[in-house]
Amino acid sequence: MQSVDDKKKTHRGAGFNPQLRYQQNEKESIDDGWYHDEEVPALKTEILIDKTKTIITRNTSPDVPFAQSINPYRGCEHGCIYCFARPTHAYLDLSPGLDFETKLVIKPDAAKLLRKELAKNNYVCDTIAMGTNTDPYQPIEIEHRITRQIIEVLAECNHPLSIVTKSALIERDIDLLQPMAEKNLVHVMVSVTTLDKQLASTMEPRAAVPQRRLQTIQRLTQAGIPTGVLVAPIIPFLNDAEIEAIVAAVADAGANSLAYVFLRLPIEVKDLFYDWLLQHYPLKAERIMQRIRDSRNGKEYDAGFGQRMTGSGQYVELIQQRFALAIKKAGLNDGYVALDTTQFKPPRVDSPQLSLF
Repeated sequence: MQSVDDKKKTHRGAGFNPQLRYQQNEKESIDDGWYHDEEVPALKTEILIDKTKTIITRNTSPDVPFAQSINPYRGCEHGCIYCFARPTHAYLDLSPGLDFETKLVIKPDAAKLLRKELAKNNYVCDTIAMGTNTDPYQPIEIEHRITRQIIEVLAECNHPLSIVTKSALIERDIDLLQPMAEKNLVHVMVSVTTLDKQLASTMEPRAAVPQRRLQTIQRLTQAGIPTGVLVAPIIPFLNDAEIEAIVAAVADAGANSLAYVFLRLPIEVKDLFYDWLLQHYPLKAERIMQRIRDSRNGKEYDAGFGQRMTGSGQYVELIQQRFALAIKKAGLNDGYVALDTTQFKPPRVDSPQLSLF
């Protein structure tokens, strides 16, 4: 375990870098009593380049309502401590801890690769989801604009798109999303985990504050873009008391749908989350973890289909009932929106071959 000084991890979610599960050697820092009064430089974001040859990821999971997705970035500077995507950084020989938040991988050729894949004769149009792994509108998107380039290709082809984000930066792309919405080609889900600014500042340190996300929902819906809310994750004794308040707030902001996910703690996320609890909510830590185990068949995590997103047991049943009543009272639906795949037209691809038409 590689500890990090409190000053050094300011505005970062994880408290350390877990050992890589594919490495045999482990490093551990030792406090020798020196340098306690020295300023430790803040962790800086490092950009790495992904040389992938394809851009669309496909899945057959029964737990998610999409079969195709695109992730413009690997790692996420938002630093959400609960992020289930953290373990994917281990495949890059990077840590799911602080590395996940500070060593970010970008896909600069994403739009070009997408255009190539959509132009294939055997491509079958189906909604492409973005934001299913890491946020497509995390801070580095301001400079690199990879998400916007992808949307430009999809808009050109009349290809349906769904987006999940907790960033206000999506408002920048209303000029692209609004015409797509008029053709029933786009749906946005804004992630709202809490209305408590203090909780959000430690749990999601570099994401938009809760009230700013409500404003984003309002601006998207005013532009005619169907916008729902994803309350994810539900964490026992941290944000579960806010269910009714969150549903009411997002409904007032104009959201048309809502879905939620119970906390998931796969692989390294379990230790990172527990360490975070001990730092910020030490008196609640054991109680929270025990309730999670009660809802996961005695384990911190159950990866089985039908279980990993919802959990089981009396507590989970109560959460389901509360959401159902709150959603009904607010007049929202369950979060699924069917988009139109019939308008798709393959993109033009640079080629020496001239078109017949």
